[in-house]
This record gives sequence, structure tokens and C-alpha cells, in this order.
Amino acid sequence: MAINQERLLDTFFTLVRIDNPSGGEAAMAAHLIERCQALGLSCEQDAIGNVIARLAGAGAPLLLNAHMDSVAPCHGKEPVLRDGNIYSAGDTVLGADDLAGVTAFLEGVQTVIESGKQHRAIELVFTVQEETGLNGARALDYSKLQAKQGLAFDLNGDVGAICVGSPAHDSFTATITGVSAHAGVAPEKGISAIEVAAHAIAAMPLGRLDDETTANIGSIQGGKANNIVPDVVVIKGEARSRNQAKLDAQWQIMRNALEQAAAKFGATVEIEHKQHYGPSVLAPDAAIVQLLNQAIRAIGLEPSLVVTGGGSDVSIISNNGIETANLAIGYENIHSVDEFIPVVQLQRAAQIVEQMLLMI
Repeated sequence: MAINQERLLDTFFTLVRIDNPSGGEAAMAAHLIERCQALGLSCEQDAIGNVIARLAGAGAPLLLNAHMDSVAPCHGKEPVLRDGNIYSAGDTVLGADDLAGVTAFLEGVQTVIESGKQHRAIELVFTVQEETGLNGARALDYSKLQAKQGLAFDLNGDVGAICVGSPAHDSFTATITGVSAHAGVAPEKGISAIEVAAHAIAAMPLGRLDDETTANIGSIQGGKANNIVPDVVVIKGEARSRNQAKLDAQWQIMRNALEQAAAKFGATVEIEHKQHYGPSVLAPDAAIVQLLNQAIRAIGLEPSLVVTGGGSDVSIISNNGIETANLAIGYENIHSVDEFIPVVQLQRAAQIVEQMLLMI
């Protein structure tokens, strides 16, 4: 059976109209459980709110992953179809990131069920709080899943692109403490935390360091008044790389820069370092990539392999023993009120899901 375009759009419009802030996905989860149970899938919800739905079938199950939350502003979303694209009607995001992925999976699964054809077993995982740190994927109990292969739709670009590399991600918060003093009367009695921070940051390689690695200082806060030598500054930054060794080396450079600058001026520095997730890398000849190549060609597209500098649930899932590919789904201008998605991209994504489930 062919993808039902009217139902596809109705599903997407229905999902968009449900408020779904990170940490407030309860209404979305309830709707998805109802939808999945109506199709004959068994459902459960874990303590953090992730929805896991299962459907028996042939062979090892295929994991289908999408996240339920959207970035703010996402209350009162209203989708509008115009010139073959779906936009937000007002001053909210559309939520195609990642409700387009949810929609593609629901339509692909329903089409396969209605076809009556033998299909692969399915494990659907709809996560919460992806946008605020992949918290749902991080909290998921992977011992409950049998799948060893999976796919997600949570990537910009035209449908047909397969992500074969995403970076590991570290972040830090550094608190530099100097000595306050009157800036006009006795500046020599002070130790400027801002000056220490400036020297530290100047010693850090930042921006795009190579084709795999980036680093950034995202915020600096400190100081009280122009006539006071600032005694405390808080710096927040990050580094990412698809190569773990490069990330480790970059983090050490940033740490050394902070510690050496503090020592030079007689200040102190306290550093909180967080490792968010490791790199996710798929070989071009990985089994899931080869299956996707077949599915994409079956709907008349030519697959392409891409890499990304961002993270997704796949970053966590892949590091829990499930060979998972993140696919482009064609959304544009995500995380803004100008977000939109072409209808044809949504259709093609659902077609790929259908093809993947029928390859047994």
C-alpha cells in the first residue's frame, strides 16, 4: 500500500497542535500511546516519561527513535500549509524537530500493518527532554530493548542523507576567583578575575579546529562596577569532536589555559567538567547503512553520507550497543519561528520507514 498523504498530514497537524515543551511532554505521550495501542502495539512508559511501543514481526526488531519535545516557544503551535510547505502560523516554532520524525514513523508503521505483508519486528522509542540534554535517551533502560539496529529522523537536509558521524561533546564551567579592590585608589591590591579570564581564553584555540573538532566559549559573567577590580568571573564553554582523542586533547588545552592563567596572576580557578556523550560513527559498509541505501533507492532517491557537528538521541543510543543511523528529514530553520518542512520530505521519510520494515 502507498503512504496515505491525507492521513500523514492530519497526523502531523494533530501532533503540532499539542504543547510539548521539554519536561512537559505528558499530553504528547498520552496521545502517542493511544495511537500506538489503536494499531495493536503494546506500550509502556518509563519513570522519566519515555514511551516504548512494540509490535511483533519477523526477525530481530528494528528500533525507530524520535523525540517528543520541542524548543520554546512551543505553546499554541498552529501549522499552516502553503505552497507545498508546512509553516508555523504565528510566533511559535513549528515543531518539525522532531514531530516530523514521529509522524514518519507512525505513518510508515500503519501503512505496513494495513498492507498485511510480513514485516520486521518493531521497537518504537519516543523520548522526552532531547532538547535539554538528551535526558530521555540517557535515562532509558536499554536492557528493555532487543533491537541491535535502529534509525532516527532528526537531522536537517534532504531526505536520503544518512549521518555516519556525530561528535562527542564536553562542556565546562570555570569559576575564577581573584581579589577585589578600588580600581582608582588601589588597583595594585586587586587581582582581576576578568583579566585572568581574558588571558586564559586568548590561549585557547577556538572555533573550527579541523574537520572533526570545534570549541567555543559561550558565556562570561562577572564584575560589579567600573570602579571595582572584579574578584569573580564564571566562564562556560564546550568542545566537540568526532575523534575522542582530539576532544580529550582539546579539553586538556582549555583546562591548562585556565589553570596557568590563574597561577600567573595569583588567582584560583575551580573547574566543573562534564562529558555529555561519546562520538557516534558508522562505517559506510555498516549493516544499517546498507539497508538504508536499499530503502532510499527503492523510493527513487540516491542516498548520501554526511556528518554533523550536533548531537541527538542517536549519540546516546549508539553508545548503548544499538547500531543506529540518524537520517535527514528535510526540516528547515529549526529552533526558530521561521521553521518549516516541505510536505514531500515528510512523505519520503514515511516511505523509507515502510521500506525498512518490509526488508526481512
